[in-house]
Amino acid sequence: GGVPPATDLVLGATAGCLACVLTNPLEVVKTRLQLQGELQPPGTYPRPYRGVLRAVGAVCRADGLRGLQKGLAAGLLYQGLMNGVRFYCYSLAEDAGWTGYPGGTVAAGAVAGAVGAFVGSPAYLVKTHLQAQTLSAMAVGHQHNHESITGAFQSIYRQHGLVGLWRGVTGAVPRVAVGSAVQLATFASAKDWVCERQWFGKDSWAAVLAGGMVSGVAVAVTMAPFDVVSTRLYNQPVDAEGTGKLYRGFLDCILQTSSKEGLLGLYKGIGAVYLRLGPHTVLSLFFWDKLRNL
Repeated sequence: GGVPPATDLVLGATAGCLACVLTNPLEVVKTRLQLQGELQPPGTYPRPYRGVLRAVGAVCRADGLRGLQKGLAAGLLYQGLMNGVRFYCYSLAEDAGWTGYPGGTVAAGAVAGAVGAFVGSPAYLVKTHLQAQTLSAMAVGHQHNHESITGAFQSIYRQHGLVGLWRGVTGAVPRVAVGSAVQLATFASAKDWVCERQWFGKDSWAAVLAGGMVSGVAVAVTMAPFDVVSTRLYNQPVDAEGTGKLYRGFLDCILQTSSKEGLLGLYKGIGAVYLRLGPHTVLSLFFWDKLRNL
């Protein structure tokens, strides 16, 4: 509290972008792992990406060290838009006193996350396309072959209009709503808990870090299936009308993935999800909390 919502918009966007620069390589790896073996039974497809560390090496061999920062510009745009709007809406809810009610923090986090995801969806769409692109021998998922972030936006808009830029938003909204609700609720609770036991001072960086670490675990576990579905909805090929060729929507993606790849298919890349979401959660909440105090 004590920070105007408009200020929280700027601080939230800044915090998300700072965290994105450091965690984008894991976002690239996560995207490749989630698209690997799409709609194919386990053991029936080649696996150029095996585990997080070897996947990092595979990306470097295929695309060079710069490949680990693929889609960074689109990622920064997404984090700025999504987190700015998300923290702005959450700050409004705080000022209105909604977070003081039972379950208020969860509800406020979910609504704020859903609004942020909708606003940032076009940037996430382009980010996913760019991060999936690689040499044909290492390619997983559909290859959209954009030349740049600007070219990607222009190509999608030219082919499918403004609506095409929000393709896949049905997977993004529940993904971020769930992740945001869990993140903000567990962060606030964990931070208060360690402070009540006087393990750390109320405004110390250690209390913020502890709250973020607990939050990161919770977010990764609950968000992983939504993350897989979101990545696939964004990356799937579409016909001339902009209709997906693989999935009809959010529920269809869940059903097809679980029936053809097993329930564990919804947790593909869980190691990368945690290694990316954990640090990103810690860093973004740490930066946000400290920027607010300043």
